[in-house]
Amino acid sequence: MQTVEAAIRNRYSCRAYQDRPVDRDIIDQILQVAQHAPSWCNVQPWEVVIVSGQAARQFGEAYRQHAAETPPEPDFAWPPHYQDEHQLRRRECGLSLYQTLGIAKGDKAATGHQMLENYRFFGAPHVALITTPRYLGVYGAIDCGIYVANFVMAAQSLGVATIIQAALASHPAFVRSHFNLPDNKAVVCGIAFGYEDAEAKINTFRTTRETFDKVVRFID
Repeated sequence: MQTVEAAIRNRYSCRAYQDRPVDRDIIDQILQVAQHAPSWCNVQPWEVVIVSGQAARQFGEAYRQHAAETPPEPDFAWPPHYQDEHQLRRRECGLSLYQTLGIAKGDKAATGHQMLENYRFFGAPHVALITTPRYLGVYGAIDCGIYVANFVMAAQSLGVATIIQAALASHPAFVRSHFNLPDNKAVVCGIAFGYEDAEAKINTFRTTRETFDKVVRFID
């Protein structure tokens, strides 16, 4: 297993996968490590659905079609807009990603096609859907975020690639209907995972990070 630092530094959002499933015992190891995430009053509010194989392919195709025809309505509202450094980082990320793919600025057809690939998990053989009891509100979602971090770091340490997907929470009513989940389960996000396709150009894309002194203030 990689060191914690190496796993954090080396993990990236994988957007192309091999057609090879992850063994169940490795998935179980990831889940066992993720379960040690801290949470408010130790309530452990995450509830996870792991979808694999044919079930994942069917879900992905159905979700992609639904998302292409239906506006998003997430359980947790998206930011109404971005500004200042947040908008700059967001714009840099998007432009760099599409440049890696050779998609020209303003090519709405190619951009839309790439966006919809989110809903079939970029071809990953597995997807984890993270839900939380709706009544816990933002605190349940925050705790789930810590769980997600544990999950992707555990996966990285075992050689499994991941991408955390807010897009998969954009149509929660569809997700609940597809898997017969009760309405009191709020969808936080999804995690696509599998083995990276090292030959895919898109997997050369990396986001940048600010130096910590730009976001941290010390008071002694």
